[in-house]
Amino acid sequence: MSVSSAEGETVALAFDDNRLASELFGQFDQHLAILESKLDVQASARGNEVTIRGSEEACAQARLALHHLYQRLKKGHRIERADVDGAVRMARLKDRQLSLPTIERPQSVAQIATRKRQVEARSPMQNAYIRALEANEMVFGVGPAGTGKTFLAVAFAAQCLERGIVERIILSRPAVEAGERLGFLPGDMKEKVDPYLRPLYDALYEMMPADKVDRGLQTGVIEVAPLAFMRGRTLNNAVAILDEAQNTTAMQMKMFLTRLGENARMVVTGDPSQIDLPNGVPSGLKEALRILRGVEGIAQIRFRGEDVVRHELVARIVAAYDEDAKKQEDGE
Repeated sequence: MSVSSAEGETVALAFDDNRLASELFGQFDQHLAILESKLDVQASARGNEVTIRGSEEACAQARLALHHLYQRLKKGHRIERADVDGAVRMARLKDRQLSLPTIERPQSVAQIATRKRQVEARSPMQNAYIRALEANEMVFGVGPAGTGKTFLAVAFAAQCLERGIVERIILSRPAVEAGERLGFLPGDMKEKVDPYLRPLYDALYEMMPADKVDRGLQTGVIEVAPLAFMRGRTLNNAVAILDEAQNTTAMQMKMFLTRLGENARMVVTGDPSQIDLPNGVPSGLKEALRILRGVEGIAQIRFRGEDVVRHELVARIVAAYDEDAKKQEDGE
């Protein structure tokens, strides 16, 4: 039920399961408090009902966000603060789509599902990224830290492996700090490169049971391959992920991209603003993005500061650095 007045709109929502409604609103209504701060509305809960007051647009977006979160709870998934933040982002996207005369219904939220976990897009750009991973053999995901580009790439690879679409997952990352001279480091190959691939491992263990990840690493189904050791290979029946690609040289990037084999997918992730290469050495990622723009079968997804899905402070930090970089370019 909704009532409009000169002061705005009032929307009353009721949910049929009291227990789920309590989880939806959050402990001490903390999830509703997030809606209030994000959408500039007032939300008050009583039992399994919530009343929302605000502008017509904000109330519509709050309704969409709560409906999405409630459906998630009904499927047996828990919701956390990040899920509420993501629901608000997607509700804003859906609300804009609903207002367009050429779109009859909003685009569904893209998902990646494995046996251990289901991941949903938490921003419009994540939505586009997941769709691109599904539709293209090669995807570049670039942007600041905290946007989910690496995590979603690993989640997609785990999904492909579990569904039998590919036979292997290959994880690679340039070891800039070691100058790619991994032979001088102690331990076997896995131990040499592990420190550089820890974010990829963390994502794998989130998406797959630990015993399956460990078994996959032992059997080669999940392979850790430092970039320096990719030369001369052809990667068939695999999802290959190159992380921190901004730290590749032009030659390394071309070498990696041309490893693509039959029934294979490649995902290249990186942040062009965080290049650790020596002065005067151009980034292979920047060059590839320029050269391969518009090539059929290759998608480029560019995340921005507003797509950060970590702590809100991370988004503000990214925005502050972006603003400072712009001032430096303008000569201020």
